[in-house]
Amino acid sequence: MGEAGAELTIDLDAITANWRLLSAKHPSGPVAAVVKANGYGLGALPIATRLFREGCRHFFVAHLGEATAIRSSVPGAMIGVLNGLQPGAEPAYIAADLTPVLNGVGEVARWREASRDAGRSLPAVLHVDTGMSRLGLDADGVGALAADPGLLDGLALRYVMTHLSSAECPADPGNERQRRIFARACAALPPAPRSLANSSGIFLGPDYGSDLARAGAALYGVNPTPGAANPMRPVLHLRARILQVRHLLAGDSVGYNATWTAGCPSRIATASIGYADGWMRSLSGRAVAHFDGRPVPLVGRVSMDLSTFDVTGCPGAEPGAWLELIGPGQSVDAVADAAGTNGYEILTSLGQRFGRTYLGT
Repeated sequence: MGEAGAELTIDLDAITANWRLLSAKHPSGPVAAVVKANGYGLGALPIATRLFREGCRHFFVAHLGEATAIRSSVPGAMIGVLNGLQPGAEPAYIAADLTPVLNGVGEVARWREASRDAGRSLPAVLHVDTGMSRLGLDADGVGALAADPGLLDGLALRYVMTHLSSAECPADPGNERQRRIFARACAALPPAPRSLANSSGIFLGPDYGSDLARAGAALYGVNPTPGAANPMRPVLHLRARILQVRHLLAGDSVGYNATWTAGCPSRIATASIGYADGWMRSLSGRAVAHFDGRPVPLVGRVSMDLSTFDVTGCPGAEPGAWLELIGPGQSVDAVADAAGTNGYEILTSLGQRFGRTYLGT
């Protein structure tokens, strides 16, 4: 048991099954595994190791340190670093055979110079911004490279990529707009394989197929098709131990600022999980847990290390027993809805005090 009296179980078989399903939905090219933010909070190293063993040969992370942390476990695989090439980091990329995602003309120039110094072509992914307005080449940057392809000399372009901003909303016209902008940009640039779809983009149909898709949250069970049944397998089970059960009378309150008051005699279980563990404060008064398959509401405010649940009518809910927070009775997306956020934030907020168990290693 972890220090917080809560346990997190991650099913690597389910993650693998999700990767295979996504691969089947994207026949135009392979599907990369996005394992940034420590594999969306679930453990980049065991996830990357398992997917590599199953045949995945493309991975993406956000930062250089995330890439070097998994390099030895995915020998020869492409590891793309989405946040780009920071000044002075070129030797580290070369030493670990990493692929920077180049987000601007300046990064292209520095990687070209590094290639010249290394005496060989260096791998790169070129990122074209088609509407996110975050990272990537803007129209002027694309125009500069189109006008002078020599600016890309020394670069072994693995892919030209973009990122869809609204792929989870199939009717959003922005999807088609971005697809067309990307197609025009690729036509203007030297020929290279393309990478278009993210998790939800894979489900937009063949028009969004490309040489490489990049799957993130869907690998970890988050629904890539909101509003429809989740095609992905759930991959995690989070539970917390009951520390104490209090017997309240009508009128007794619970937690900070007395935001919940018992309307009748009640049994309140205090569980060993709080917002320091990623069980968000915004879940206060909105979330449920499950005990023996029965929903038990979260009452009062979530505090740093503790949460309280109304277990009236659950005689087996005693100190030492477990409450299920995420699992068969409640998905990551359901918790996200209660918290007013998305499944991505729920996953990446999961704390480090949990005891973690991996199935299918």
